[in-house]
Amino acid sequence: MNTLELLYGTAPGRLLLRGLVRPGVSRLAGRILSTRLSALAVKPFIRRHSIDMGQCPRTDFASFNDFFTRSLPPEARPVDLDPAAFISPCDGRLTVWPITPEGRFPVKGTEYTLPRLLADEDLARRFQGGLVWLFRLAPDDYHRYIWTADGTPGPAVSVPGVLHTVRPLDRGQRPVYHENAREYRLLQTAAGPLLVMEVGALFVGKIENRPVAGPVTRGREKGNFAFGGSTVILITPPGTASPDMAVADASRTGAEIFVRLGQRVGRWAAG
Repeated sequence: MNTLELLYGTAPGRLLLRGLVRPGVSRLAGRILSTRLSALAVKPFIRRHSIDMGQCPRTDFASFNDFFTRSLPPEARPVDLDPAAFISPCDGRLTVWPITPEGRFPVKGTEYTLPRLLADEDLARRFQGGLVWLFRLAPDDYHRYIWTADGTPGPAVSVPGVLHTVRPLDRGQRPVYHENAREYRLLQTAAGPLLVMEVGALFVGKIENRPVAGPVTRGREKGNFAFGGSTVILITPPGTASPDMAVADASRTGAEIFVRLGQRVGRWAAG
């Protein structure tokens, strides 16, 4: 039994978990992982997860978080610039879920509702009948993410919460995307509104979004997560975008498909 199975699958573990999921614990972990001493964990982490560092221009890191939030050159994650391409904002495991006309959608057997996810009933109504594009990042993934379309972003909205793991182990037991701390913006694009959300997770110290003033362009860096697994969610209104066949087929069975930042994963209807 691994650590997460112990925490989520046993009564003593769930008791301990009540304290671990508090944001203050993740902030403390983030401070520890930003110390010079934490850099000693970088090489073992790379070996354990078989991370390819060939495309990274840096070999020396000031801390573990300095390594974890490292940037790659543009050629390492080429962005599909076809205006008709609906692209991935990050590296991760993608599933696409239809939203009912009542604003409900299931994720791995757990039912979610847009009003609870967004904490805004009026905004949720604009996306009923649309799609939720859920990109789950594992700790060994590249943890920077980009804007996926040209447009004008609205103000950032933060929804406070706790920080459960987003691994499938727990997503089948509790509505983590309703409970976890998250931040989102509404992006007005030529094809229609696109809601862009980042969700924190267990031991993610921060959602680190870049300042925005005025319009943004496809491929521009939006931000990064500090250490841990995490999730980026895109939400599209009905009729504006559709997933590619491979993504749609996998999602119908509840399977995740691995995608890279900038890769086409669907198509804008206006394209």
